Amino acid sequence: MPLRCVYTDLDGTLLGRGASLLRDGEGGFSLLGARALEACFRADVEVVPVSGRTRSMLHEDCRLLGLNSYVYELGGGMSIDGEDTPLAGEGTYERIAEFGAPQRLIERFAGRLEYHEPWHVGRSVTHLLRGLVDLDEANALLPDDLQLVDNGAISPKRSLEGLEGPPHAYHLLPRGISKAAGVAAHMRARGYMPEECIAVGDSREDLGMADHVARFFLVANAKASDPRAELTEGGWGEGFYEAVVRAIAEARGVRTHTPS
Repeated sequence: MPLRCVYTDLDGTLLGRGASLLRDGEGGFSLLGARALEACFRADVEVVPVSGRTRSMLHEDCRLLGLNSYVYELGGGMSIDGEDTPLAGEGTYERIAEFGAPQRLIERFAGRLEYHEPWHVGRSVTHLLRGLVDLDEANALLPDDLQLVDNGAISPKRSLEGLEGPPHAYHLLPRGISKAAGVAAHMRARGYMPEECIAVGDSREDLGMADHVARFFLVANAKASDPRAELTEGGWGEGFYEAVVRAIAEARGVRTHTPS
């Protein structure tokens, strides 16, 4: 069966250093991410970013990339051909703030967790934080209907010195809202079957997409692992290119080299 759709994370996956399509993970110039998008266009395969970014941010990203659909705020909503569909309840962001959950976490993990400035503003669903915390401990502080999820490593921040590793981006959001749920909603709207779709990512949150698609790829720079995932040899845009070209070719019955 031919490939019809690729769901992809952006930062740390399709995009390289500085969230640039034209940079690799080390900051060098690379066209591999763009070539992967070209390969999808030529094969009539839709590419759908699935990101923690806001609707307005992804609208501009997709306009520049020439893409027609996206899932925003970790599954809080989706846009298809210019039509927006919220997937979380109205006023979700405000309800989370009124409960005091963000401040509770920031106070508990003082010096290890903070709002992810300036990207934490203008959001309608998730509260965006950054730092390095134990997720199980953090989620034990929250009511049953909320969760803190890890959306991958980010660059070091001066405000978070002394962490034992790179900070991560965390989203505080209602349970039931996720990248995976956003992918499932988009597939229903487009009429895609699981065997017609793949997904590519680099984080623990991205792994949930594996439940809805035929193949899931983790790029080599991922800090997550899962037996359902195929690991690419390359990282960032190079890894995305590898995943896409392999999936398109093998869906057509063309054998490709698989790393041993």
